[in-house]
Amino acid sequence: MTLPQPPRQLRLIIETADFDEAVRFYRDVLGLPEQPAFATAGDDRVSILTVATATIELATPAHARAVDEVEGAPAADGPTLRLALEVADTVQAVEAVTAAGARVLAPPTTTPFRTVNARVAGPAGWQVTFFQELETLDERRARDGFATDDARPR
Repeated sequence: MTLPQPPRQLRLIIETADFDEAVRFYRDVLGLPEQPAFATAGDDRVSILTVATATIELATPAHARAVDEVEGAPAADGPTLRLALEVADTVQAVEAVTAAGARVLAPPTTTPFRTVNARVAGPAGWQVTFFQELETLDERRARDGFATDDARPR
C-alpha cells in the first residue's frame, strides 16, 4: 500500500548545542530564508530554514527531546546524515563559507557524474557538501552509467 498522496516536504532536523552558530551559518552565511516555527521558552529553540521545497530545521537538544517526548520516539544518538546543497557555483560557495569561518574538508572537485562538489565542516558536527550541476537531467539520462535502479543491470 502507498500513501494516498506523496509527501509535500522533506525536513531535515539538525540537533545542535551551539544553536546560535548553526543559525548564523545556515541562515546568515548560506542565506536560507527563515519561516515561523513554534518553540516554548528558554533552551527550547528552533529555526526552520527553506531550500526550494525542502527545509532544514535547527533544534537545540532541549527542543529535540521535547519533540521526542511528544511523538513518543526514542532520542537519537547524534547526527547521522550529511547535508548536500545544490548551488550555482561551488567555488564561490566554498569561498563564502570559509570567509565566515567554515573549514574545508574537500576542495571543489569535478566528479565523474558531472558535478562540482566540495565539502565543509558545518556546525554541530555536520558535513555540508556543495554541488554544482554541470549538465541537465536530460543530458545525464543519455550518458552511459546513468539509470534508475529498476533499469540498472544486476
